[in-house]
Amino acid sequence: MRLIISFLFFFIWNITIAQEKKTLTEQEYLVLKDKIRLHINANVDSAVVYANQMAKSDNYKHLTFANGALSYLLQLKGNAKLSHEKYILAFQSLEKIPDSREKIQLESYLYNYGGLIDRKKGDFSDALDKYQRGIKLSIQLGDIIQIVKFKNNIATINEAVGNYQLAINNLRELDNFVDKNGNVYSKEQFLSNKSNINLSLGSSYESYYMKNLKKKHLLDSAEYFYKKTIGYSQSLANNKIVAKLSLGNIYNLKKDYKNAEKTYYDIMFFAEQNNLKEELCISNYNLGDVYYSTKKYDKALVFFKKADSIARITKHNQIDFLKSNYYQAKIYNIKEEPELAYKHSKIYLDNYEKFETKLREEALEVNYKLGVNDLTDEMVTIQEKYKYDVFINKALKVFYVLLVLGIGFLLIKNIRDKNKAHKKMNALIEEFKANLEKKEEPQPEEILLEGGQIITKKENANLSIDEAKENKIVEKLLALENKQEFLNPDFTLPYVAKKIKTNTTYLSYVVNKRFGKSFGEYSNELKINYVINEMITNHMYRKYSTQAIAESVGFKNAVSFAKSFRKRTGVSPAQFANNI
Repeated sequence: MRLIISFLFFFIWNITIAQEKKTLTEQEYLVLKDKIRLHINANVDSAVVYANQMAKSDNYKHLTFANGALSYLLQLKGNAKLSHEKYILAFQSLEKIPDSREKIQLESYLYNYGGLIDRKKGDFSDALDKYQRGIKLSIQLGDIIQIVKFKNNIATINEAVGNYQLAINNLRELDNFVDKNGNVYSKEQFLSNKSNINLSLGSSYESYYMKNLKKKHLLDSAEYFYKKTIGYSQSLANNKIVAKLSLGNIYNLKKDYKNAEKTYYDIMFFAEQNNLKEELCISNYNLGDVYYSTKKYDKALVFFKKADSIARITKHNQIDFLKSNYYQAKIYNIKEEPELAYKHSKIYLDNYEKFETKLREEALEVNYKLGVNDLTDEMVTIQEKYKYDVFINKALKVFYVLLVLGIGFLLIKNIRDKNKAHKKMNALIEEFKANLEKKEEPQPEEILLEGGQIITKKENANLSIDEAKENKIVEKLLALENKQEFLNPDFTLPYVAKKIKTNTTYLSYVVNKRFGKSFGEYSNELKINYVINEMITNHMYRKYSTQAIAESVGFKNAVSFAKSFRKRTGVSPAQFANNI
């Protein structure tokens, strides 16, 4: 009887499984794939639902992607064991797919998910290894979208192990690359990429500042990129909450405790409502940090203990667990409670060495692998070079000699150019100081004429009608200068022409005739002169980042501002500020 029941149960179970498993259409597969990708950064639980729907297919391609995505999603939810099982299943399904371009692409996806899993666990070396394997496959296929993902993820590894400047440079290049290749993305994909890159940039600048506390301008840059991330993340809940958390950190570092406190409370309530343990732990720790900084020690203890408790339960947030115990030890020391101070300092010291040792080992491994990758490329180059005959080798030697001489010449020229630039800069500073002294003396109202001649308004009455009209335009331009209208980003030829009630053709002609330059050059010169004057007279202005200064005078980006500034002064804004 038992045998019959077992047989019936097995028969029914097989029928059920057979009914559940079905081949998705290509359209259904693509729709689910897009939904999984979009929800990974917005709602992990929804992404899991879509991945499980795809996993019901009996197509190996579908199973490969579904299990790869599930392996990362389960790691995000803290289930490392099941995550590992799904990752193995994904590769097992991949092996059953015939060799094809699609198989290579799926393999690159799996390496990307694997790298994300390792990074989440703090295994940066293993993560880098997977990213390097994956990017080679994506380059082989010319898959721009996937290449961008890998480059962004490699930059986050560099940031994690302390290669901040390298991470920042790579991310800025990547941001420009995505802008130039926006046509290959859907709107959602483009926003997702911009969100991820700007978030990584903000994080890199923030981490860079923590190692260079005197460089306050790094905080301005971090704040700028976190705010951009929030703008790009309206439908990406995870990125938005991380950017807001980080923005709270920036407020905290700038001692803007009121905004920091408000930001952390908002995140804490959101994390509680959505059962986000990691974010809940971080926001509690950060609130404790705010109250510690403002010497509200009892309040700080409440939040540090909450962070400590969550970290113990979830086994995540090791760094917050360490720091919360560090500050609890300090607070109990201040409150003269030696037993509790000793208890928390011991927890901190017992765990700190393990954490730092692991991080140092990971950093060494990452830098070794980055180095080995470069050396491998170099070996390939050397092999290619020795395919040529002796004549080519001799020609190369001559080329190298000329190259060294050329570099030497450029270095000497660069030193001379720098000296010239410094002389020019010092002359400008003296010129502006002299102008400041002149401004203190009463001056008659003046109008600039062609050829640099200056006349007063009284003399203007004897001019012909045409010259009088031109002088009227110049007079109005000078009035706009005095009101500092040129600081407005809209200070363009059409805007000014409308403002002074003339047409653009006539305004352009008058500016060219009277000032000897185009309207754009005239506008830029006013902005740059304003910056120079502010730097000389306002010591706080010198501390602003290049981006902040550019925005303050109406430039749309720091690059064009820095270019105009260097053209006028011969040096960068930072060099000018340092030399005043």
